[in-house]
Amino acid sequence: MPQETPRRTTPVKAFIVLGLCLALLGGVGAWLLLGRETAEPCNGLAGDERVQKSVGAAVHPGMSCATLAEAIVKASAGDAPGRHTRAQAQALKDVFVALGSGEPAELTLDPALRVPLATALADYAPDLHAMLGGNDVNYVTRAGPQAPPWESEGTHHLAVFTNTLRGVLLAMAQDPHAYALLRLTETRSAAQRLATVPTDATGYALTVPPTESARALGILDGIADAVTHGKDEGQARAWRGAVLDGLLNGQDSPKSDQDPRAAELSAVWLQNLKNAPEGERFDRLRTQGVDMARTWAQERKMDEQTQQGLLAKAERSTLGAYREIKP
Repeated sequence: MPQETPRRTTPVKAFIVLGLCLALLGGVGAWLLLGRETAEPCNGLAGDERVQKSVGAAVHPGMSCATLAEAIVKASAGDAPGRHTRAQAQALKDVFVALGSGEPAELTLDPALRVPLATALADYAPDLHAMLGGNDVNYVTRAGPQAPPWESEGTHHLAVFTNTLRGVLLAMAQDPHAYALLRLTETRSAAQRLATVPTDATGYALTVPPTESARALGILDGIADAVTHGKDEGQARAWRGAVLDGLLNGQDSPKSDQDPRAAELSAVWLQNLKNAPEGERFDRLRTQGVDMARTWAQERKMDEQTQQGLLAKAERSTLGAYREIKP
């Protein structure tokens, strides 16, 4: 009896394989469309209504980040160092508020914005010093997004929340040139703060300026460690080298109106940094607050007991600030 030929049926396994392939392709497509989202161009600043209003009508979605950065610097810069109108200070505040609206600690700033925003912030050197040093209540009570810049001593001041400032500073500092610019700005501010202490000052009037300056520099120390954390040794070395180059060769920038005593204090510290063995220079940044306070105290011919007590306070202030940021 002849054997019956099996019927031609579509194998069940073929359907299963085909289904799995389609599912896989669908998943890949969904990832490409949804999961592979990139951050908004220029960190979304060009489309932010507050930024558009305060920086100017030229700001619009689709503009290049370099052009946007130029507009921000122009809108926020004062005619003289540390002198700003309310509109100028508001422009930079609105940029910082927009950048800090998410998770500031996780902010990744578009590379084209890093140095220009550092340049803009450097023009507000006294405000940066006060926000980093943390001893002026105005910079706490007026830091909220809706609080406008306030006027005192012939200029309008900038204040933002601490976490916003630190997050933006960390994002800027990914570029070593931006970090060097801000570090040099704070060096000059610290020197100016010390130089203006009255010769007959005692108590808090004598100790607050050096400890405040040491704290500000300690925050920047912590940011430097946070930037290099996770980088391989070659990348970290290159970043540190570029920072030192910016500090030692960038004395003509930013704008400065230091008095002679402050300028001398800055120059002495920079020269001591330059004279240090090359392999030890970056580590010397960690002692900057104490080193500048020591030079200042010696110039004032401070007695040994007072000087040592003051330097111990400055060292604790630096270390405490550093630990707040250190990863």
